Amino acid sequence: MTDVFDFREGSSPLLVSIPHDGRTLLPGQAECMTDAGRALPDTDWHVRELYSFVEDLGASVIAANYSRYVIDLNRPPSDASLYENQLATGLCPRQTFAGQDIYLDGESVSSREQETRVQAYWQPYHDRIFETLNQLKDQFGYALLWDAHSIAGEVPLLFDGVLPDLNIGTNGGASCATEITAAVAAAAQASPYSSVTNGRFRGGHITRSYGAPEDGVHAMQLELTQQNYMDQKNLSYDAERAVGLVDTIKSMLHAFETSATRGT
Repeated sequence: MTDVFDFREGSSPLLVSIPHDGRTLLPGQAECMTDAGRALPDTDWHVRELYSFVEDLGASVIAANYSRYVIDLNRPPSDASLYENQLATGLCPRQTFAGQDIYLDGESVSSREQETRVQAYWQPYHDRIFETLNQLKDQFGYALLWDAHSIAGEVPLLFDGVLPDLNIGTNGGASCATEITAAVAAAAQASPYSSVTNGRFRGGHITRSYGAPEDGVHAMQLELTQQNYMDQKNLSYDAERAVGLVDTIKSMLHAFETSATRGT
């Protein structure tokens, strides 16, 4: 058992990863943070609740407990930037997506502290993903990884304009077979929500690291805009608003699994 993440083993080839809904901070961390930082504005709010149905589908689920302000599990341990010519949010973020300082003047995360966090919080999460995908591949002959995220529809410092509702990422096709991606994209296009594939969000470190379609592991990231399932003013989950989105995610996951089955 670990407090770094919650894990539930399923009965299907699918693993759902939820790396950014965690809200726990390290002891003493909050005292070093600004009011803006302590509000944890860049949390993928309620994604764990939104995806609660996947356990009934037989999926395995891994969900982080610690905030991305402790360490961002979807960034490489080297802290290299994932997107060229875009603001890098960092392995241990120093500013919010809105450009506000997370830490008080004089406070920061040292390189030694960052390495400690990699070993204590980043590595265990990734070890479990790696082990689970290998187990699924051994059991089923292939494995599916769905990396679940959400974000505000407008984040001016990161991108221009308004994001589509459903942002599918497969690292430009490198992390998932073309026919599987096409099936998931078709399910998204058949929904009442706007969608794009490999647009602004091509998939973060998790998708890029574990997706290896030539080796039978297909990885996909879905970045949702939050207005479709929550009240963004008070940050509460809106179950009534979420109904349609849940149905759409179910359709996309069904396409993900059935198209992968046909390809094996």
